[in-house]
Amino acid sequence: MDTLETYRHIVQEVLLAYTKIPYAHGDIQFESIFDRETDRYALLTVGWEGNRRVHGCLMHIDIVQGKLWIQRDGTEQGVTYDLVRAGIPPDHIVLGFHPAGVRPFTAYATA
Repeated sequence: MDTLETYRHIVQEVLLAYTKIPYAHGDIQFESIFDRETDRYALLTVGWEGNRRVHGCLMHIDIVQGKLWIQRDGTEQGVTYDLVRAGIPPDHIVLGFHPAGVRPFTAYATA
């Protein structure tokens, strides 16, 4: 399996693991969206909390020029820990939700 296919597989496996975690309250589920043609991956929260509709993006990851761009990470721990543990090198992960000037001060790639 080449690097791109390996990264796709890891991202999908990590996001699928989050769909199995029960939501703490309300009738809310996680839904994963995988677009392998454009290398866009997302995890949504969908459902109801009482009378309030819940629908939002918990995680959004793009693969751009061989690097994983974390566009959104609404988890407590951070999905990057799961990605690194699964075999993605930190220098192949970009924290896209941080401004470019902040990224050099993280343990991850700048772009």
